[in-house]
Amino acid sequence: MSLVSGPGRGGASAGGHVPDELKLVVEKHVEYIQSLDTRQDELEYWLTEHLRLNGVYWGLTALHLLGHPDALSRLATIDFILSCQHENGGFGAAPGHDAHMLYTVSAVQILGTVDALEELDRRGKAGTEKVGKYIADLQNQETGSFAGDQWGETDTRFLYGALNALSLLHMLRLVNVSKAVTHIQACANFDGGYGVSPGAESHAGQIFTCVAALAIVGRLDLVDKDRLGGWLSERQVPNGGLNGRPEKVEDVCYSWWVGSSLAMIDRLHWINGDKLAQFILRCQDPEKGGIADRPGDMVDVFHTHFGIAGLSLIGFPGLIAVDPIYCMPREVTKRLLSKLNT
Repeated sequence: MSLVSGPGRGGASAGGHVPDELKLVVEKHVEYIQSLDTRQDELEYWLTEHLRLNGVYWGLTALHLLGHPDALSRLATIDFILSCQHENGGFGAAPGHDAHMLYTVSAVQILGTVDALEELDRRGKAGTEKVGKYIADLQNQETGSFAGDQWGETDTRFLYGALNALSLLHMLRLVNVSKAVTHIQACANFDGGYGVSPGAESHAGQIFTCVAALAIVGRLDLVDKDRLGGWLSERQVPNGGLNGRPEKVEDVCYSWWVGSSLAMIDRLHWINGDKLAQFILRCQDPEKGGIADRPGDMVDVFHTHFGIAGLSLIGFPGLIAVDPIYCMPREVTKRLLSKLNT
């Protein structure tokens, strides 16, 4: 179980007829995701090996939101995830790849989604405590920021990922939460948004990581909700899509980064959900499944996942509810977070 996660086929406008009455082609998307592990004879499968574990997370989560949680083999999924683990507790993108925060977070999310976190202690190369320690050791005790790996690159993505995984493991006690919050505050800008680091421009992706991190630790009181909501709502362009920064083109993935941030600060109604849904649906390949970044472009599992998550976020009919903080099925995060601390 190791999904290809790079470019795919051409999208709807490029390769076929776009129906006048747009609908979500659920079965086609399920078949598309299932097919990704059968493309091992293609060069792109191997060129995207560095995204393999993330690809499983994107595909698996999309399937759960589509209401098809059993479309991928649970056992094969668990086996693949455990094969990516290192003795230090961290996970790499694929077997033999270096451990990194982003892959470790995806591993925790995947195992949590398929209710298999206990497999870390049963069959993993390192148990749950070591996973938590691997993540916690990447925090800078002076600044509160987190590195992605042993080489030291810092980014608010890594801080969010750390708090995400540790909260699902009930191990937030291992890190200095107050210093992490201080670092997030240092990344805040005059426009209400957040950057990748102190002084960096506001970007919708980084805003999600900072707002979600604050939500995990119960500090959304620090967010200027009206100012940030205004900035985020201005990301919607006339065709209904959302961009990540002013004057940039729209992209399906920002349906999630922008939408989830608005949801967390109770401002999701500040954008036009119907127009956003129509934009996402126009990015589908209605014949073979998958969603692209924009109509006519090549579909891939990354945009398929975030397109479906975006639709779930705005309450699109027939989809399982997504958790705007964790980007996982809400029923899954409720189950995981309700378990007693270990």
